[in-house]
Amino acid sequence: MLDVTIGKLLEKTAEEYGNNEAVVYHELGLRYTYSEFEKVCRKAARGFMSLEIEKGEHIAIWASNKPEWLISQFSTAKMGGVLVTVNTNYRTSELEYLLHQSDATTIILMEQFKDHSYIDTLYEIVPELKTAKPGKLQSEKLPKLKNIIILGETRYPGTFSWEDVISGSESVSEEMLDIRMKDLAPEDVINMQYTSGTTGFPKGVMLTHSNLVNNGINIAACMKLTKNDRLCIPVPLFHCFGCSLGTMASVTVGATMVPIVEFNPRTVLQTVEAEKCTGLHGVPTMFIAELNLDDFDQYDLRSLRTGIMAGSTCPIEVMKNVVDKMGISEITITYGQTESSPGITMTRTDDPIELRVSSVGKALPNVEVKIIDPNSGEEVKRGRQGELCSRGYHVMKGYYNNPEATEQAIDSEGWLHTGDLAVMDENGYCKITGRLKDMIIRGGENIYPREIEEFLYQHPAIVDVQILGVPDQKYGEEVAAWVILKAGETLTEEELRAYCKGKISFHKIPRYIQFTDGYPMTASGKIQKYKLREQTLELLTERTK
Repeated sequence: MLDVTIGKLLEKTAEEYGNNEAVVYHELGLRYTYSEFEKVCRKAARGFMSLEIEKGEHIAIWASNKPEWLISQFSTAKMGGVLVTVNTNYRTSELEYLLHQSDATTIILMEQFKDHSYIDTLYEIVPELKTAKPGKLQSEKLPKLKNIIILGETRYPGTFSWEDVISGSESVSEEMLDIRMKDLAPEDVINMQYTSGTTGFPKGVMLTHSNLVNNGINIAACMKLTKNDRLCIPVPLFHCFGCSLGTMASVTVGATMVPIVEFNPRTVLQTVEAEKCTGLHGVPTMFIAELNLDDFDQYDLRSLRTGIMAGSTCPIEVMKNVVDKMGISEITITYGQTESSPGITMTRTDDPIELRVSSVGKALPNVEVKIIDPNSGEEVKRGRQGELCSRGYHVMKGYYNNPEATEQAIDSEGWLHTGDLAVMDENGYCKITGRLKDMIIRGGENIYPREIEEFLYQHPAIVDVQILGVPDQKYGEEVAAWVILKAGETLTEEELRAYCKGKISFHKIPRYIQFTDGYPMTASGKIQKYKLREQTLELLTERTK
């Protein structure tokens, strides 16, 4: 356990492992030692200060795993800005909600992601940007938003470029940054990540320096990560998986971070081979894509030793192939959630493979885990199913501007109620058996039915809609929608998907759509989603006959 800020942690690591490679972007030909990375981050921190961003202000970042993302993570932590991570799949309504709810004063964004123009999306939300002076935006919808920083070559009205930020550092002295850093405390909130509940809209999870640093330390320990390791990070940095289990874990021990800008299975294996990576992170679908490449056998992966598979349940055959074919003999499984920074439990590198597949491991060091009866709140006996709860340094400070939701998630004794059903064996190893809530996990992405339902309720032809998850061989789960139309209205599956496109993330758009006249109900009038799920599975079975 360390009582230190993220900025000071990087400084300490740079002093101890200065000549070690800190960051390698193989596909971009970019390399920094820890000494160089520390200097780059200090310069960017001073650049952010030159924009008059104060301690505690919220800085959103909407980009893939670009070098600027990684630099922003550590430079904002140095100058005390709270980094608000934005899912790269977000569209207009989701981005507007996040920027408004988070009170972000600054957003860093790339020009485009795949076929989606981030610039056009931002102009749609804040049309005033086209006539604003950089740093002086006055938006009707987002009154707190002032600074727009673009990662790209093109100049856009009302915005700063990344180069503007870096050159602005000249106006802020090293001493001014040191004074700012001394004013920061390990218990300060430094990161906000958005996660949803089954009721309501996404909530901003407030994570502190201490949350993230110490989770990183414990994750590294369970992986047996050291300064000699080189960790390939193809998972998104906007997820805890990337920016906590990946980058933070690496920096705590001086390991080399090898990010992939945008996931591509071939790029991953080329990078692992070229950089002799010893670790590889991924959700099961990523490992499946890598293993199924037609030229998989051509890559030399003998350097691989460890890594983390997380995000959704791992099929046993996939785990065996990762061990046998990829040679990742010490692959681990981590379980947690954004609210816990994110690791709660983890398998260890020397656990037998059967245990690494059938469980999500045991509690991380300095973390408490218990299984309770959801009704009585009493702890259940080992081997009995109940809700998994956790307490310790890793539990979030709370949800931003949402004390009611915070109170529901964290009880008076400091226990975080995960909403996940689990069984703990006599050795403390946990198995996730279900969810109290109806969250859908599709390829490692958490999808919350209520959010999609609220969006689809806006369609003029829809009177009611129920969203649920159904099993899927490739993604773990897929989204299904049961829709009731208004009298006299017509709507096709294709029309409904077209309505969703561009407004909500592609992974939230229902794969299966069923129109109905009514839902199965309880005597008290509650919709029985489990019966809808059963009906969906029956329909899917009929289709495949």
